[in-house]
Amino acid sequence: MDLKNEILPRVISAAKSAGSFIREESGAFKREVVEEKKRFSDLVSYVDKTAEQQLVSELKGVLPNAGFIAEEGTGEQKDGLNWIIDPLDGTTNFIHGLPVYAVSLALFDGEEIILGVVYEVTRDECFYAVKDHGAWMNEQPIRVSEVESLKGSLLATGFPYYEFASMDSYLEILAKLMRSTHGLRRMGSAAVDLVYTACGRFEGFFEFNLNAWDIAAGALIVKEAGGTVTNFSGGEDFLFNREIIAAGPVHQELQRTIMKFWVATQ
Repeated sequence: MDLKNEILPRVISAAKSAGSFIREESGAFKREVVEEKKRFSDLVSYVDKTAEQQLVSELKGVLPNAGFIAEEGTGEQKDGLNWIIDPLDGTTNFIHGLPVYAVSLALFDGEEIILGVVYEVTRDECFYAVKDHGAWMNEQPIRVSEVESLKGSLLATGFPYYEFASMDSYLEILAKLMRSTHGLRRMGSAAVDLVYTACGRFEGFFEFNLNAWDIAAGALIVKEAGGTVTNFSGGEDFLFNREIIAAGPVHQELQRTIMKFWVATQ
């Protein structure tokens, strides 16, 4: 299986095809067709569902024996290789016409992520990586920022939209970082936060309450761009742990700062 030369181009094509569909639908999208999932702030529409079905169909042709871990439940998970799919990361942004959302695709071999593609739809920027082959954006190699301290950093984060039990300690983290960095940004798409970290637009990203499909592709891209990705405690089990820190050289200082205040209550 030649991931770099045979599989990756087809995955990029699938991501861009889904992105084209999303872009076309954005012009005439009506909020009346939005559905709520777990609660009023957890949203989905026919755009997410149709894009996911399209992606699953195309990726079945790429690796017929691979399973699927997909946000909207299309396809079945299998032993061994699985595609991890978020057809529209940043659904709430899309619904409100805010131009920050992406298609996120990763290939997971049961132990680690070995391929990742994030296509940011509105900027037409495609970020991708294959394990041990570096990270790229639109055919140009990318690297994490070289900034070494939080005081020179711009950081990205996200706010949970349900399960708020750990919010108080999270707000303490935000308050500390507001005072000790260039600032915090909340883009509304973890996939975008991660690839912006990979290419040096952010020095780091952290968030809790995320799912594997939110972060799988972006996490590999950060790693292949020279960054470090862990959970809040510094461990490597971030993919299904629901905590993530991804950063360049500021990772250690960021992780220490978070752990001064973090109290997981879930």
